[in-house]
Amino acid sequence: MATRHLYIARHGDADAFGNLTATGREQARLLGQRLTHLPIDAVWHSPLPRAADSAQQLNLFLTGSAPVYEAAELIDHVPYVPKPEETPSSWIPFFDGFDRAEAESGHTTARSLTARFAGPPAGDDDVHEVLITHSYPIAWLIRDALDAPEVGWLGLNSANAALTVVEYRPSAPPSIVMVNEMSHLRPELRWTGFPDALRP
Repeated sequence: MATRHLYIARHGDADAFGNLTATGREQARLLGQRLTHLPIDAVWHSPLPRAADSAQQLNLFLTGSAPVYEAAELIDHVPYVPKPEETPSSWIPFFDGFDRAEAESGHTTARSLTARFAGPPAGDDDVHEVLITHSYPIAWLIRDALDAPEVGWLGLNSANAALTVVEYRPSAPPSIVMVNEMSHLRPELRWTGFPDALRP
């Protein structure tokens, strides 16, 4: 039974312009070292520079043998704008500026993301793919794997270069192997993506 193994990670730490910092490059390289023993078939990344650069950095440790591709579905986007009655009070200001067209566009992208990556492989062979994306698409993929309501992506955060692994097999629910795992990062590199109060 063929299995799709998705190794999903948020890009490395980025500056205010969306470019990787020195910390972000190191995080991506350490993630690459973490994955180096795996038979990676492809590395997919968001079109944004911080994700594309992270993919290139980690691929240095995959011996450069894994092809690296851009996937529009991995772009940073809000996957689902909840209805007012679904929205936790703390999130209401965040969604205040979204119009219907923007919300529908994000939801279309989210559905395309799961249609493309969140399922078993088409053939008879196992597939090992790395996705370098952003916190919200990762939250959406986790929500989908849990078969949670669409609003369930809220509150799922991912640290920079943290690893989430989901496996997809035919005729079986997705299997979440790990979420937001950071053991490949030194302690001082693990705080990014979290509030200041949670830094070591």
